[in-house]
Amino acid sequence: MPEFRVPHNPALIADLRPPHREDPWRILFSGCLLGRGCGIDGSDYGMGGVLAEFLALPGVRVLGFCPEDHTLGTPRNMPDIHGGDGRAVLEGRARVRDEHGNDLTRAMIDGAEAMLAYARAEKAELAILTDMSGACGSQVISDGCRLVEERRYQLGVGVATATLLRAGLPVLSQRDHRSLGLLRARLEPGYQPDPEARDHHQHPWVLAHLGGTSGAES
Repeated sequence: MPEFRVPHNPALIADLRPPHREDPWRILFSGCLLGRGCGIDGSDYGMGGVLAEFLALPGVRVLGFCPEDHTLGTPRNMPDIHGGDGRAVLEGRARVRDEHGNDLTRAMIDGAEAMLAYARAEKAELAILTDMSGACGSQVISDGCRLVEERRYQLGVGVATATLLRAGLPVLSQRDHRSLGLLRARLEPGYQPDPEARDHHQHPWVLAHLGGTSGAES
C-alpha cells in the first residue's frame, strides 16, 4: 500500500494542484486545531492558535471534524489504543479502551468512518490532524492508556488517520513543521520555509525514545 503520510512522502506536496483564492485547497482539520471545544474535557487542548497563520491563508478552505466527539460526545472518557495502532484496530488486532477499561473500539471506528464520509462529501484534498491522539495521531500515539504514572508512546497512527490513509487522503500533523512550511510556500508566494524545521518523526525526542528517522522516506 502506498504511504500517504506527507512527512514520509514529501512528493505529495508537489503533486497537489496549484491553490487559488477562487479555488482553494480543501483541507480537513481536527476540530481542536480550529479552536473547537471538542476535547475530552470540552476544551480545545490549547490547540486553537497553533495554526492561526496557516488557517488565515487565502488558498485554504477550512474543513473541521472531530471523530471522537461525533460518536462519543463531549465531555467523554479518554480513548487510547491497546495492542497496536489505528491500522491494527481496523484489522481487528488492537482495541480502543478508556481509562476505566471500557471498550470503545466500535465507536472509534464509527467516528473515523464518519470523518471519511465528511471528507469525501467536501472533496477534501489533504488532512492536518492532531498528533498523539488515538483518533487523529499520524506520527506518535500513546501505547495504552495515557492517564498512567509513566505514559508510554509508540510510532503509529490513530484510528481516524488509518481510515483516511486507507482511502488515499494524505495526512500530516500540527507538529510536522517542515512539511507545513513546504505547504505554506506553495500557498504564499515568496514565503521561505525554515531550513532547520523538522517533522515530528525527526524531532530529537522521537529519535531518542522511539527510534524515529532523521530524514523523510520516499
